[in-house]
Amino acid sequence: MPHQKPKIILASSSIYRREVLNKLSIAYESISPDIDESPLANEAPEKLVERLALSKAKAVASIKTDDLNNNREDPLLIIGSDQVAVLDEQIITKPHTHENAYQQLRSASNREVTFLTSLCLYNSSTQQHQITVVPYEVAFLPLTAPQIESYLKKEQPYNCAGSFKSEGLGITLFKHIRGDDPNTLIGLPLIELVKMLREEGVEPLN
Repeated sequence: MPHQKPKIILASSSIYRREVLNKLSIAYESISPDIDESPLANEAPEKLVERLALSKAKAVASIKTDDLNNNREDPLLIIGSDQVAVLDEQIITKPHTHENAYQQLRSASNREVTFLTSLCLYNSSTQQHQITVVPYEVAFLPLTAPQIESYLKKEQPYNCAGSFKSEGLGITLFKHIRGDDPNTLIGLPLIELVKMLREEGVEPLN
């Protein structure tokens, strides 16, 4: 039997992750996983994002092959990812409202927030996976109330953990950022993903 080229699936509905993955110019399909993302009791942030990345990938793998418009002979490589922000060892969630976003940025003012982004690449044929958690540090400037209000009204980052978009005006809030891959902060660590794809025999440069 000839070697089948794997089909790549992004287990996410996030437009931000799709925009990052598009940078690799590889063919992929995006499917939203249906999982409970609630933290377990006393679950550490690193364990939470690691568990959710794998759960998202496995949830998509369990969808019927026909629903993926995929030949049953074709292996699937499924990308799962999750991200949380951490301040004072507490997880910062997506704010969803203006009031919550305002409070998040007030709390982060003149302080450093750690973003933890998990990445999982799951092979549906072998049922094996690669997984990692990539940290990124964001140091915020001292922020005034008018600055926060103005930023939120202009960008409305209410579906973003930490209440900002680093690829947009969020950069005006930072003292500095520190990490190995700026794509990590947006939601998908591309440097690590390329390594994982190559381990599975997929060369993005081909």
